[in-house]
Amino acid sequence: MTKANSLIFLLNFILTSFAWAQERNPYVILISLDGYRHDYTERFRPENISRFIQGGTAAHSLIPSFPSKTFPNHYSIATGMKPENHGLVNNAFYEPEKDQTYVINDRSIVEDGYWYGGTPLWVLAEQNDIKAASYFFVGTEAPVQGLQPSYFYNYDGKISNLTRISKVFEWLQLPEEERPRLITLYFSDMDDVGHRYGPNNNEELKKKITKLDRELGALFEGLKSFDEEINIFIVSDHGMTNVPRENLLNLDHITEKVKARVINNGALAHLYLDNPLEIEEIYLKLNAVEGPFKVAKIKDKDYYQNTETYGNRLGDLLILPDLGFYLATSQDMVKYQNRAAMFKTNEFGEHGYSPKYKDMHGIFYANGPDIKNSHKIPSFENFHVYPLICKILGLPIPDSIDGKLEILEHILENDTN
Repeated sequence: MTKANSLIFLLNFILTSFAWAQERNPYVILISLDGYRHDYTERFRPENISRFIQGGTAAHSLIPSFPSKTFPNHYSIATGMKPENHGLVNNAFYEPEKDQTYVINDRSIVEDGYWYGGTPLWVLAEQNDIKAASYFFVGTEAPVQGLQPSYFYNYDGKISNLTRISKVFEWLQLPEEERPRLITLYFSDMDDVGHRYGPNNNEELKKKITKLDRELGALFEGLKSFDEEINIFIVSDHGMTNVPRENLLNLDHITEKVKARVINNGALAHLYLDNPLEIEEIYLKLNAVEGPFKVAKIKDKDYYQNTETYGNRLGDLLILPDLGFYLATSQDMVKYQNRAAMFKTNEFGEHGYSPKYKDMHGIFYANGPDIKNSHKIPSFENFHVYPLICKILGLPIPDSIDGKLEILEHILENDTN
């Protein structure tokens, strides 16, 4: 082939590829099943989820970021960044610069864009003229970089799953110029039942997953009527482990002689010392207290590797109970006792522990025209989902993210690379 012919061939290839990219308008629906542990599908064999997996790609498990809590991990999936890089370092934490504590049940805080770093998928989509929609997902209720999805709802757990699903069908019937090509959905069912009864209560888990599976089946079936290239991703933010009632640790007793602001999240507590110069003394004092827990210094970077960007939010020390033990204040100890009596169980479920524990792992399932079917892949960290969705939607992948396209690119059916 002559140089001239080679140049013509290359030019034609580039133009054809560009035209193909322009003509294709794939859609992505990202579904979070909060608290859906990595082994639930194998244990309970839900019909529609199992069929979804058979026709697509499934990971052995989805590894959460530390801590394995709901808000930091949803936002890691949404931004492709670890919590210490996107700012939501836990479900609750103190921000010295604002002299305010982030808590997930305070609407004024949750809807304040100050707390959210990175570029969530819906923001990236809107920045690139792709409309996004959300029926709940962490971060969508706040303007991040001044943007939110074109369509979104503030969280209300009373809204039924079927109402959320029917809204997806409505969005997909909008005129093309108004129609979202990125949609996020959130379902809390498995987290709710897991917390209430623990992940070993097969009877209660089976009832809940069967109902959820029927509802997802309605979504899958309804999407078949749309003549669009719709790729569906099902993920979960974390797993769940069993905590017997006798494994509650009284945090007030552990920290009673420490001068610090203590922000508790059960599977870990952040300590913001009144005098950071006393860290060595307090570290030794806390480690001298006997119990199934350990104390770690934030500066040692054993749990949060980047302590610079949002270091103030991390505090000085972490108290970390062993797996299956849980920190509770004296007031919360009473609440847990009452809850156990109400639901007639001596055990409940919790999460937030290190991702090194398999109980904390969630799920990753994908299905659609761009996804390989009957494909199994190893476990991977959840922030790698972001660049794959970017690629499918034709969005630029930010340089600042932790996620790497090469981790999941191989699951694409027709990878142009």
